[in-house]
Amino acid sequence: MFGVAQRAGGFFNKISFFSSVIYQCSSCANPLNSLKLVHAQLLKLGFNTNTYLSNRCIDFYLKLGYANDALKAFEEIPNKNTVSWNIYLKIHVKCFDIHTARRVFDEMPERDAVSWNTIISGYILSGFCDNAWESFFGMLNNGFRPSAFTFSIMLSCVNCASYAKEMHGYMIRNGFQDLSLVLGNSLIDVYGKLGLVHYVVAVFYSMEKVDVISWNSLISGCCKSGYEEFALRQFSMMGSIGYKPDEYTVSAVLNACSYLRNLEKGRQTFCFCIKMGFLCNTIVSSAAIDLFSKCNRVESATCVFENSHVFDSSLSNSMIACYASHELEEKALELFVLSLRENIRPTEFTVSCILSSSAVFFPAEQGLQIHSLVIKSGFEVDPVVTSSLVEMYSKYGSINLAVHVFANMGVRDLIAWNTMLLGLTHNGKIVESICLFRKLLESGLHPDQITFSGVLLACSYGGLVEEGMSIFSSMEKQYGIKPINEHYAYVVEMLSRVGEIEEAINLLQKIKCEPDALICESILRACGDYTKLEAIERVAEKMMELESQSLLPYVILANAYEKRGRWESLVRVRNQMKKMARKKESCCSCIAIENNVFSFEGSEIVHDGGKNVYSVLQLLAQDMWDVNNA
Repeated sequence: MFGVAQRAGGFFNKISFFSSVIYQCSSCANPLNSLKLVHAQLLKLGFNTNTYLSNRCIDFYLKLGYANDALKAFEEIPNKNTVSWNIYLKIHVKCFDIHTARRVFDEMPERDAVSWNTIISGYILSGFCDNAWESFFGMLNNGFRPSAFTFSIMLSCVNCASYAKEMHGYMIRNGFQDLSLVLGNSLIDVYGKLGLVHYVVAVFYSMEKVDVISWNSLISGCCKSGYEEFALRQFSMMGSIGYKPDEYTVSAVLNACSYLRNLEKGRQTFCFCIKMGFLCNTIVSSAAIDLFSKCNRVESATCVFENSHVFDSSLSNSMIACYASHELEEKALELFVLSLRENIRPTEFTVSCILSSSAVFFPAEQGLQIHSLVIKSGFEVDPVVTSSLVEMYSKYGSINLAVHVFANMGVRDLIAWNTMLLGLTHNGKIVESICLFRKLLESGLHPDQITFSGVLLACSYGGLVEEGMSIFSSMEKQYGIKPINEHYAYVVEMLSRVGEIEEAINLLQKIKCEPDALICESILRACGDYTKLEAIERVAEKMMELESQSLLPYVILANAYEKRGRWESLVRVRNQMKKMARKKESCCSCIAIENNVFSFEGSEIVHDGGKNVYSVLQLLAQDMWDVNNA
């Protein structure tokens, strides 16, 4: 083959020949060896001094993934031009060595638009968006006109609506009013991420030509902006026009169905995925698991998971979240451990789910192990994970550890404050809970409904009526938060606990929203010695309407009638209670022995080791009888 080069007439014919040979190396069985043979022949014939051919070689080395060979070839070029330096710069960017790339960029004899685009994309790939913006403005100040590629990469690091609109306007002023596919898709994507659905639609329908990526960005952007119904209509239109959906399209549609809890539409999309063979894609399978989980179809979610051919992070994380959200904590932890054994790195969301499960079902030792994993994985800086740690320790009763985690949080969002506030309240730290509420207000964060639920519950537990009523009255007046039934229930319970039944009933009558069973229950439980039977009957009747299966109003009425000698009414209520008699749901208790957790249902006689347990109990009972009768 190289003999042809020797006989080729003229210098330029030889250059053209070697250029085509380098290009043909990509179709060889071993592209690297073929390229090295061509490179060696160039050195032998003295064509290594030709900058064009040398650039082709180092560019091809880079495309094959052999950065070291590309660097050696670059050093051998005697007369380097701007293209040579741009490829050299690209090598360091591709190797994520942004500091060396910046040094190379600064040392370049000449720069062009490609040089600026390369260093900007390098900063973005390395996560240095501020440096990317600085380089972009440096490009403008040095008189270089941004290309469509420049704008597309800069749009990827826009995180503010005003910046997105400003960039869009700058593009139009620089002659990009007729959006290309790349620019249009980039704009749709950034507007979708920022929730500007009207801009998403406007850009999409202003494009002369769209592709599947455009449709995917449109549908995904509508979903992220809360316009799920509109996203589903766009999906239907996409098919009717003749565009063929891909895996990313159906995953976005499945997510939309999940948000809407639209099981019927989700099943249709799922069947379409099976027909098209999309379930091999774990993104689609994960979206299907999320759909069935949110629609309370755990069996279907499990079926999708078990029939998946690939076991990866997105799939296992979705299934763990499904188990955790449906109180299948043991299965969630089993799958979590299996994922770790398969070297699948958990996400912050997965760890948060497991921490919540641990607080409900598993002993404190396992919670401490997961905390160690959080530190080892570097998740202790994530506010979601640390909030879950606070919740876990609070539920374990280790409130001091919860306070320690909260005190060492780098960033405290409102969720973290609310979690700590509820943790202190449920652990009887009433004074500390109210103090934390005041610190929250001083921090500048705006409290929400959950915040007031926690502090009003603390006031109720502590019998702090004056403090509680002051906080309750400030909700709507000072913070613009309209009380809901939960807040009224805590205030009613707070008043009832200190014997202010009359005031609690009066508050019940003034409630702007319809009272629920929780409010009525709070009053009824405090009505034992209340003298006004008519008020008790009125509240009891209201609770019977709201929660027909509850026996509490009948029990309260029976006690009230018995105290007042209303025997006929007492008999009538007790007969009604007999008619409502139903089998009580059995409770479950758990005990941890070494690394095993054993659960026992109420009234369960036969279980592992049950005979031995009851034999020991009989012996203990006999010893107690002997001692008492000695």
